[in-house]
Amino acid sequence: MWQQVYNPLHSDVLSTIAAAVPVVTLLVLIATGAVKTHIAALIALAAAILVAVLLFTMPWGLALRAAFLGALIGFFPIGWIVLNVIFMYRLTVATGAFAILQRAIGGVSADRRLQLLLIAFSFGAFFEGASGFGTPVAVTAAILIGLGFSPLAASGLSLIANTAPVAYGALGTPIAGLASVTGLDPYLLGAMVGRQLPFFSLIVPAWLIWAFAGWRGMVQVWPAILVTGVSFAVPQYLISNFINPWIVDIGAALVSMGCLILFLKVWHPAEIWNSPALRHHDTSAATMPPPPAVTGAAPTQTEVWWSLIPWIIVCAVLLLWGTGWFKAVVNPIFTINWPIE
Repeated sequence: MWQQVYNPLHSDVLSTIAAAVPVVTLLVLIATGAVKTHIAALIALAAAILVAVLLFTMPWGLALRAAFLGALIGFFPIGWIVLNVIFMYRLTVATGAFAILQRAIGGVSADRRLQLLLIAFSFGAFFEGASGFGTPVAVTAAILIGLGFSPLAASGLSLIANTAPVAYGALGTPIAGLASVTGLDPYLLGAMVGRQLPFFSLIVPAWLIWAFAGWRGMVQVWPAILVTGVSFAVPQYLISNFINPWIVDIGAALVSMGCLILFLKVWHPAEIWNSPALRHHDTSAATMPPPPAVTGAAPTQTEVWWSLIPWIIVCAVLLLWGTGWFKAVVNPIFTINWPIE
């Protein structure tokens, strides 16, 4: 049996650099735009195999089988999760349910800063928990642009917001991946992450508004920032430590959205922030057409609840799927064990 060599070059620095070659190759190719993303991934895969075989003495057959296993994991569960969530999202768009949800969320407040907290941070965290892998940035940016935000503000701020929930994204896929390579209990790993990440969950909402509106604009809405951060951080800790690591983002996001919406029924900032652009050097709003005028009556509570039903079903299924007894029942039936030693 092949034993992994961690320091083939007899230098921690050189061996670390060698191990980083595939990742650096991928990032450089994507950042420079030299090739398409899927071509960059294939080039990085080839680099990883060559480094593993030529420097880390991994057998060719084992390297190829490991690469094939990685491809399968890319399709199942990662690709499968993203595909189904995007399908459901497009289905709700086609039926008009998502437009109702967008109007309901965007209509909570006319203040751009509060819309960012609700949509980019809280609603984006829900999508991160359900699918991850860039989906929340695409969805929330589209919603923000539809509400009149500049393209630069919508995309950049959605990226900033999508930091606190990433560790539990895509139904806890990062935790599951870490557990698979370390052999540690995913519940233990999820709990440890949940004891560190809430501190950042308190910071990100403030950082998000500061990046958009500056210090003065941030201070004006500090009560809403505090409600958003605390109502996300506390459930994040509780769910990760006492339930499971698979539904952390979804549960925390729902609590955060609910708390912020309820808070905004009794509190509003003294000054409504209407600017759709970033506070510095954002010219993308100048050439942007105005958002389409809202016509017709506001959606009723019944319509809003109907638009929420697909996502409520997702939450219910994930809550069931994340329980230990359910996994104990279905894993022996559907899990395929394929040794690559």
